[in-house]
Amino acid sequence: MLRLFSRQKNQILSLSATRHHLFSTAAAASSNLYSKYSFVPPPSLKPLNPGSTQLPPKKQPKPRYRPPSSLDRTGEKPLQSKLPFDFRFSYTESSPDVRPIGLREPKYSPFGPGKLDRVWTGVCAPVVDPKVGSPEDEKTVEEKRRVARDRIQGEPLTNAERKALVERCQRHKTKRQVNLGRDGLTHNMLNDIHNNWKHSEAVRIKCMGVPTVDMKNVCTQLEDKTFGKIIHRHGGLLVLYRGRNYHPKKRPVIPLMLWKPHEPVYPRLIKTTIDGLSIEETKEMRKRGLAVPALTKLAKNGYYGSLVPMVRDAFLSEELVRIDCKGLQKSDYKKIGCKLRDLVPCILVTFDKEQIVVWRGQNYKPSEDGFFLTEREPFDHSSNDPDDHEVENQDGEESTGNNDYYSGDSD
Repeated sequence: MLRLFSRQKNQILSLSATRHHLFSTAAAASSNLYSKYSFVPPPSLKPLNPGSTQLPPKKQPKPRYRPPSSLDRTGEKPLQSKLPFDFRFSYTESSPDVRPIGLREPKYSPFGPGKLDRVWTGVCAPVVDPKVGSPEDEKTVEEKRRVARDRIQGEPLTNAERKALVERCQRHKTKRQVNLGRDGLTHNMLNDIHNNWKHSEAVRIKCMGVPTVDMKNVCTQLEDKTFGKIIHRHGGLLVLYRGRNYHPKKRPVIPLMLWKPHEPVYPRLIKTTIDGLSIEETKEMRKRGLAVPALTKLAKNGYYGSLVPMVRDAFLSEELVRIDCKGLQKSDYKKIGCKLRDLVPCILVTFDKEQIVVWRGQNYKPSEDGFFLTEREPFDHSSNDPDDHEVENQDGEESTGNNDYYSGDSD
């Protein structure tokens, strides 16, 4: 027993000695690390001396977060755009010839304060300062715009090139598309068109709603403001070509509108009494107008390109025409009535019960010079393609090129 007890005691002593040796070795190694790498512990790990009154340094507070704002332009110069036309919110739904009778808000520039070098008049930002400009300056701007467009377009496309570009813009080839809605051709839409021109030579534009009443104006404004050329049209579907000499890196500077400005105040469309009629006759005409059969029913965000010819044809046999606009917003069918008044022309009778009632007038004469675009428009010309010459068919008949070629979607 004594031997066994002495052996266990010797083993315990040897284990304690080994542990003490290992601990002393680790302490020596750690001290070597401190001296070798010059490790300095941070202030938070240093023990404070009980006699010292010095407090640890406080952490500096973070600067207050300021969100990026386009209105904060301290130190920045206003943008200078060389586009030779007046900046408007919508180029198709507003006319420079029609002047408002008042403004609904102060003349705050929708481009942001101090962001554009042009003055906002409440309706547009003119390229020529109205206080300094003259009619000669406006003619110079128009000539400058025409020269710039001709320079960018270059030589006209051949029929083969046009067909190839139109085919690339079809729905089964690409999903790129710019939608033109109730506001028409807006200023910010110009930037979208140029962004699409970075990737392809032509862009597909889908026109819907109120602007399609006057598609001729839509096509004219698109070509005038973008310096492009329409090479295909089927109803409200357009293909806009950028031009041979267009360079995406040299695209014009287009400052974006940050918000939609309020529409100014215009004269009332519906008067209390129609010119040439008494109050009783005007009331009786409004009752008869709401009772006549509807000429057509307008769908929401549809294509209204055939509305003006329909009203003109109806006036050949009827005195009053009613158009059903149920489901449309009040502002939409008011704009449609205003366009009918100028294009047909006719006299607006009432907008009650979501209906447009127009009167042809006492001395109505059909317009002879009113040209409106057809449903489809051919753009092929034999003069643009040297390979398209007059050829004889097997029956001995002559045909000139492919002037009846149409491509695109059926809608």
